[in-house]
Amino acid sequence: MTKAAGPRTVLITGATGGIGSALVKVYAEPGNTLILQGRNTVRLAKLEILCEAQGARVLTRKLDVRDHDAFSTWLREICQQEKIDLLIVNAGVNTNIGPEGKGERWEDVQALLEVNVLAAMATVNAVLPSLRARGAGQIALMSSLAAYYGLPVTPSYCASKAAMKAYGEALRGWLAPEGIQVNVVMPGYVDSKMCREMPGPKPFLWPADKAARFIKRGLARNQSRISFPFPLNFGTWWLTVLPSAISGRILKLLNYGG
Repeated sequence: MTKAAGPRTVLITGATGGIGSALVKVYAEPGNTLILQGRNTVRLAKLEILCEAQGARVLTRKLDVRDHDAFSTWLREICQQEKIDLLIVNAGVNTNIGPEGKGERWEDVQALLEVNVLAAMATVNAVLPSLRARGAGQIALMSSLAAYYGLPVTPSYCASKAAMKAYGEALRGWLAPEGIQVNVVMPGYVDSKMCREMPGPKPFLWPADKAARFIKRGLARNQSRISFPFPLNFGTWWLTVLPSAISGRILKLLNYGG
């Protein structure tokens, strides 16, 4: 049986982060082109060397996704030069209420929304016209299991990931008739700098390479929602079903604040 061909040109934002770097590595195959955006020049250079050693062609760009004009201009230029098969909208940041529960600083909340929501939508907005013109392509939006039910310790992060979940689900319904696949990725705890900085326990922690392989398989199957690991996915889903008072008590017992 002939193995189905995967995406040949993959664009990944936030490529220098934990999950981003792991995704870069699993798509670094001979004949593939990887287009990588990140803010860390050194890490981008290391990824480029690693991926080229694995036979991939690599294009990198150091850009801050919060500079929406420059970022969107670069994306549109790339779409004129390359045929994007898979867009992974992965750039993201986190903030929390602090160890004493003082609350999130407004500057941090604003920066989080600019990256996790506005920049993610700007990414789709810039790349989507080229996909629609071809009637083909795939978009993966990075949400989180935190999108199911707001955790008291990270209110803005949960809100941003809930926005990505709803946005991706809406895009999938809109664009499927045009031949464009849209998938929402909902990880639990994946070992990374951002994860380690999050408050609260981190049950069922996955290494980033395991998460990347799981995401790649889910995208190949065009799963509408790629959520993991199962025990945490099942538990967080139940938080949305149970009465809010019970869900709140559960979170408090599990030491997630509130």
